[in-house]
Amino acid sequence: MVSSTLETREGSSIKPAQVVEQVIPPLKDYLAELDDPRQAKGIRHPLPAILCLCGVAMIAGAKNPEAIADWWRVRQDLGPFLQLLGFTRDYGPSKSTLYRVLGLVSPAAFEAVLSRWTEAVLAVLPPPSGELEAINLDGKTLRGSKKQGAPNTHLLSALSQRLGITIGQMAVEDKTNEIGAMSAFLTNLVITGRVITTDAFHTQTAMSQTVVDLGGDYVMIVKDNQPTLRADLETLFAEPGAAEFIDDHALKVNKGHGRLESRCLKTSTALNDFIIWPGVQQVFRLDRQTVIQKTGVVREDTVYGLTSLTPDRANSDQLLALVRGHWNIENRSHWVRDVTFGEDGSQVRTGHLPQIMAALRNCTIGLLRLHGVNSIPKGFNFFAARPYEALSAIGCG
Repeated sequence: MVSSTLETREGSSIKPAQVVEQVIPPLKDYLAELDDPRQAKGIRHPLPAILCLCGVAMIAGAKNPEAIADWWRVRQDLGPFLQLLGFTRDYGPSKSTLYRVLGLVSPAAFEAVLSRWTEAVLAVLPPPSGELEAINLDGKTLRGSKKQGAPNTHLLSALSQRLGITIGQMAVEDKTNEIGAMSAFLTNLVITGRVITTDAFHTQTAMSQTVVDLGGDYVMIVKDNQPTLRADLETLFAEPGAAEFIDDHALKVNKGHGRLESRCLKTSTALNDFIIWPGVQQVFRLDRQTVIQKTGVVREDTVYGLTSLTPDRANSDQLLALVRGHWNIENRSHWVRDVTFGEDGSQVRTGHLPQIMAALRNCTIGLLRLHGVNSIPKGFNFFAARPYEALSAIGCG
């Protein structure tokens, strides 16, 4: 049971909540559901044990199969450590074994297992009553693996905006296939009662229709890839008498990191009967201004959007939070994978290894977030110094 205090940033600390760990479904139980792709003859290490080892080693800072293999070797003096992970021998897998076995695992099957686990996590850690459950969607390319000729290196990801954990991921050949694959991706997620947020690239009628058909809602940004729709929204909010069409507005001002930022979002239902878009209930305009305090430089921009959420379900304050929160998938997932894990520099290309390692990185970030970690490197240090608590974090303790 995790009980030590974990320093997350200078001047503050948090304690990974014991009550959270008690209710989080054990990840090891879900990893045990995965079918082993190897022939039974000659298997030395059970697949669930290998995957549990990867999970434990990665939350302690091991970032690739070689580092994972090295990680267990220096812990051979910890008694039943490997046995607690599920190994049946007194030694763990070599680097070559990890590369070979992980490269054989089906990415679709592995992602399905992880999705079932994250859905179980969301079920036991529900949002406060009345709070919208937002899911951020975006794509990311495994640049290093792509340069080495690995297939299917562009990944569609879905992130829980509230918890910062990835609830689904699917590989496609490249970014040009992203829009066509999005509907299939959504059907594999739990959408009912949730709000899907996207950037402008995914603002498509087919995707909106899929979300609505699956019982969800959407918040989408409108840019030049939808020129007619954007022109309609610009005209509405630029009319001299536009104030009479404004239903609600919200203004937020933030100061920090040498910047003064203000965001003003205005909503309207005036176009609901005029634009042809599945399920639309509101449109909005968001004006953003950033002042660099040291230089006085002012930056301004305006974006437009639309949503299937009715005004009584999402007012301007809530829409502003949803739009701003969409970038969690970049800041709390993609950026961490690139900068902390060095994902873009990884050149693994064997079998399905690029997608499996990306899924393991997502899982690692999720585990650390669930244990209250804001600084991922400090989370690595915390669990590296406490290997049995790393075991407990995935349910092996």
